[in-house]
Amino acid sequence: MCIFVAIPYVQEWEKLIKSMPSEYKSSARRFKRAYEIMTTEAEPEVGLTPKEVIWKKNKAKLYRYTPVKDNLHKTPILLVYALINKPYILDLTPGNSLVEYLLNRGFDVYLLDWGTPGLEDSNMKLDDYIVDYIPKAAKKVLRTSKSPDLSVLGYCMGGTMTSIFAALNEDLPIKNLIFMTSPFDFSDTGLYGAFLDDRYFNLDKAVDTFGNIPPEMIDFGNKMLKPITNFYGPYVTLVDRSENQRFVESWKLMQKWVADGIPFAGEAYRQWIRDFYQQNKLINGELEVRGRKVDLKNIKANILNIAASRDHIAMPHQVAALMDAVSSEDKEYKLLQTGHVSVVFGPKAVKETYPSIGDWLEKRSK
Repeated sequence: MCIFVAIPYVQEWEKLIKSMPSEYKSSARRFKRAYEIMTTEAEPEVGLTPKEVIWKKNKAKLYRYTPVKDNLHKTPILLVYALINKPYILDLTPGNSLVEYLLNRGFDVYLLDWGTPGLEDSNMKLDDYIVDYIPKAAKKVLRTSKSPDLSVLGYCMGGTMTSIFAALNEDLPIKNLIFMTSPFDFSDTGLYGAFLDDRYFNLDKAVDTFGNIPPEMIDFGNKMLKPITNFYGPYVTLVDRSENQRFVESWKLMQKWVADGIPFAGEAYRQWIRDFYQQNKLINGELEVRGRKVDLKNIKANILNIAASRDHIAMPHQVAALMDAVSSEDKEYKLLQTGHVSVVFGPKAVKETYPSIGDWLEKRSK
């Protein structure tokens, strides 16, 4: 309502600003600029790195990004994102894109985009994604690249799913695994533990009522981990820095991605909350997928496991737990001074995360 009240006065703002005491003019100009950014400016374009679809299944698509170098590293890399939000966070904008960075380093890059599930997909389980989708995408990458092996990078929940996929597919030539802020141990999940405690959260009723869990519900839950910071912080910061065009461009990109959520397939959500957050089956060796026990000891690939020190979604101890659970001899745990999203987007991502991945992978992709 306050926006509509303010509209008639927008044209008079410059006149009002000129009449204000000097100590208030700067604040008024920043507020006016923030208002324009939120109400009149176009959304930024995202995911601009050239690519083509090389495989489809249901809503999912497998993209191959157009190589920018003739001499590619021998081992291709498949990127796997979570089942929530959209994967263009990995290719948000030129100059701030992990995909673009890897291409410029000479890698053959592929991305598995899960698409947007409809109500007809509400019965899909994690089993379906892990058994029917990721292995077929991996095999398509191997055929397309004509490589004898491949690397897989999983971000957030995508990394958790990738670890299960790798543990169940010892026959596939997975040479390198990169996990980026992916939780594996759910014994201590911070406030998530309180939110999702089965004494208070009726998981079955939520899934049975909605079918697919709305993205607004997931976004609200994530933001409630730090409510002041997440609900009000972005707008306070925008007003403070609205005259910094570089900041404004980054702010618009991030707000677009955060708001661009997708539904979580109902049965997959039920399984994700119950088997992981409520019962911690993966790290305890109790998880079954399509009747097969998931044993992380089956993983022998080279591992780079990245955690973020300020991550309240996948806290460092949740990420680090993987290191003792696998059989890999070449494994590295790296704690970066970032957050769950700033690990992949922003100045620290460009300066630290991207080179950490590129340098580690280059040595193991020959």
